[in-house]
Order: sequence, then structure tokens, then C-alpha cells
Amino acid sequence: MTRFTDGLLHQTARFWFATAALGQLFFVAYIIAFYGRADLAAINKHLPHGYDPGLTFSNIALTAHLIFAAYITASGLIQITPQIRNRFPVFHRWNGRLYMVTALIMALSGLYLTLSGRKLIGDMPQHIAINLNGLLILACTGMAWRTAVQRNFAAHRRWALRLFLVVSGVWFFRIGLMCWLVIFKRPVGFDGRTFTGPFLSILNFAQYLLPLAILELYFWALQSKSSSVRLATSSTLALFTLLTAIRIFGAVMGMWLPRVR
Repeated sequence: MTRFTDGLLHQTARFWFATAALGQLFFVAYIIAFYGRADLAAINKHLPHGYDPGLTFSNIALTAHLIFAAYITASGLIQITPQIRNRFPVFHRWNGRLYMVTALIMALSGLYLTLSGRKLIGDMPQHIAINLNGLLILACTGMAWRTAVQRNFAAHRRWALRLFLVVSGVWFFRIGLMCWLVIFKRPVGFDGRTFTGPFLSILNFAQYLLPLAILELYFWALQSKSSSVRLATSSTLALFTLLTAIRIFGAVMGMWLPRVR
């Protein structure tokens, strides 16, 4: 039974990663296809307060944020794929360094955007959630770097996975929002015009805190000798994978594909 639950735990984790990887590749394709060819009017239509001619440094920060979004999403998938890490260790190290530097740039630019006085969509709870996400990215980057330098690779992998999830917060937010809209067919729990409301406030925190909680549950199950704990965790991961797949479908069909057609 122990061998079975151990194998099941690893397989459900791999299945979630494969599902998330596919969804993130869709996101990368969308960023490149839409923002790579859209003019400022089109960008501001889908990104309120996206470009402001009077805020030069803020516009630079926003541009850096968008440019690095596609790179860091693809780079993160490459970085935590075991086959690439094991077969190409030199590439893994250099890609990891660039990934962490990019994470720092994105976190700092995101913090600057929210703290600079620039007009942003959402309300105060959402801005607090965004800032907390940025701080978690900084913390996880620092710990991933430190454990790598110390050659504590077991701890490094755990911090790298945490970093991957907090960096993916924007992706989790988008697929969560679109799944919600696909289900209800209209804004429920928030105002679609002002983009404020309790649902969005909760989602802004849940976009990274929920995946982190499930990851910590997975780490705990790996260390546990209880077959029941591993079976329960595998079931949770399977459910999370199903929900992720549904949310990806909602984002692709409801947001990304219509905008690049």
C-alpha cells in the first residue's frame, strides 16, 4: 500500500505540472501574439491605465513587466523540468540565474507600479495582494539563490518550486477569473466596470496562497509515512489538476483566443 500511494502521489504531481505547463504555454503564445502586434489603443482597451504619456518611468516599468512575462513563464517551466535539469546541468544553472534575475525585475517593477501613484485597476485589497505577491517573489528568489550557493539542493528545489508558483500568480489569476466568468456568464461578486469587489479581492490573494498551500501539503505528504496522508494528498492534487484544466479552458476560450484571432 505504501508503494502504491507513494507512486500515486508522484504521478498526480506530474499530471498537475503537465496540465499547468500546457496552460502556461498558451499564456506565452497569447502574450507574444497579442502584445507583440497590438498598438497602444488596443493595449489600453484590454489593460486599463496601461500606457500613460505623462509617466515615463512608470511606462518603462510596465513595458519591462510585459516583456519579461513571456520569458519568465517559459523559463520557469524549463527550470523545474527534471529531465532538463538532469541532462543539461550547465544550462539549468544559467537559466536559473536568469530566471531569478528576471523574477527580481518583475517583482520590483510590479511594486513600483503599485506604489508610484500610477492609476491602476482594482482597489486597495487587490493592491495589497499584489504587493504581497511581489514581496514573496523577492523572498523566494533570495532563498532559492542562497540554498543553491550553499549547495543544499534539496532545499533549493523546494524554494524553486515556491518561486515558480508565486511568479505564476498572474497566470493563476487569469485562469481563475475566466473560469468564474465562464461558469456565471457575467461578473458575479465584482463590478466589471470598476474591476472591484469581494471576489476579486479574494482571488488576488488566492492566486498564490492556495497553490503555495497545496505545495506545502505535497511536501508534508512526501515526508509522511502514512498511506492515508499520501492518498488524501493525491486526491487533493487530482482535484486541483481538474480545476486547473477547467480554468485553462475558460481562459483560452474566453480571453486569449478571441483576442488574437
